[in-house]
Amino acid sequence: MARAGVTAERLTQAAAELADEVGFENVTVSALARRFGVTDPSLYSHIKNAQDLRMRLAALALTELADRVAAALAGRAGKDALAAFAGAYRDYAKEHPGRYAAAQIELDPESAAAGPARRHAEMTRAILRAYELQEPDQTDAVRLLHSTFHGYVSLERAGGFSHHPRDADASWSRALDALDSVLRNWPPADV
Repeated sequence: MARAGVTAERLTQAAAELADEVGFENVTVSALARRFGVTDPSLYSHIKNAQDLRMRLAALALTELADRVAAALAGRAGKDALAAFAGAYRDYAKEHPGRYAAAQIELDPESAAAGPARRHAEMTRAILRAYELQEPDQTDAVRLLHSTFHGYVSLERAGGFSHHPRDADASWSRALDALDSVLRNWPPADV
């Protein structure tokens, strides 16, 4: 019998909070059961298994990140949109490290095609409209942006920039200037 008040949504939200506290890799069904004061099996009336929980957490994180990015992008284009997108992405990763890690996992095909992942990808492509990139250049640019943002955020979170007196925010700003320049001057494809 399901415990009163426990729902899949509440479990997902609790998993997100737990991920931010102890790390995404430490979110387990057992840890959630302890948080709710129930046994592990009682949670399986709300989630299929640990993988289902991970996919739900990834969807929540992608939704939150997409909401934050959408708010930041409102009314912006070009470099302004690029900087707003990047800032929202970086801030989310800093504020919600466990959720951010969840947003990076490989999604099953059904989850990847679902709203949150698709919405996030569409917003990334939206900031590229001002740069007038066509396929396959647009896909290459999306991958460049994600790799740059994720790499920077990951190194920053791991303390990778603490060994130098140059402020990480200053380097971030210069990296965005460089990305804008690359996008405006995208090299022609080999013919």
